[in-house]
Amino acid sequence: MARRAPRRPTCSSLGAAHRALRVLEVVHRHIGGVRLTQIARETGLGQLHLNQALQQLVRAQLAAPIIPGVYSAGSALQLAAADRDRMGELRETLGYLRDAVGAAVYVASYTEGEVSITQYADGPRTPAVHEWVDFREAAHASAVGKALLAQLGPDERRNHLNRYRMEQFTPHTITSPEVLFDELDDRRPGQPLLDLQEYTLGTVCAAVPLGTGTDPQCVALSLPTPDPDRLQQAARVLRNEAVAVVLALLVAGDDLRTPTEAATGRR
Repeated sequence: MARRAPRRPTCSSLGAAHRALRVLEVVHRHIGGVRLTQIARETGLGQLHLNQALQQLVRAQLAAPIIPGVYSAGSALQLAAADRDRMGELRETLGYLRDAVGAAVYVASYTEGEVSITQYADGPRTPAVHEWVDFREAAHASAVGKALLAQLGPDERRNHLNRYRMEQFTPHTITSPEVLFDELDDRRPGQPLLDLQEYTLGTVCAAVPLGTGTDPQCVALSLPTPDPDRLQQAARVLRNEAVAVVLALLVAGDDLRTPTEAATGRR
């Protein structure tokens, strides 16, 4: 069981988030605005990575162009500094991500040994998955649970499965710890974890680990259709946009344990 140490999340989207944070630090220090050349000098980033970071920050409203080549703090950063509606940016980000992937999206964490959905965004055309079994008891069968377990060490994984047996919910559910741990460990860095009708028939899910905060976290999506091509396409967008969720989580802070529906019904 868990023959090797798990791979910590090191996907390219998290690398992009770290670069964006370096740019954000420079923008935040220069209250009246800072030129692109100065940002490049202070961060040491090349033109491509710098442009990508600024695009992410502008989209997240953490930075804003004043004039061509000059940037200042964005509206979301100003609100966070004033301690007003710190969760608003996360709700907007999840609403945007829901529309981008065409599916309900979730943020989840593994806190004090339990799987917890902390935020989600759904809508009439993007329904949330029906929780017919408590997600705390179904980590082995859900993309969310797999993405969180992938960030734990062998002993923590064994402890979790000792508390929650690997029940078979559908004919596709993995019930072998060996098979589950191989799936968690034998994947490329940043590759989404999948639930291929393992939690409930007719629904597929994907989740991307997020290396933020002290507790394991992930962002996930669910599709009420077993279409593999649609899942792969949505999972690709989810992975590429995970950096926006990381930035929104950092703005929101650590108090993310109360589930809140984000931007419901705007599609």
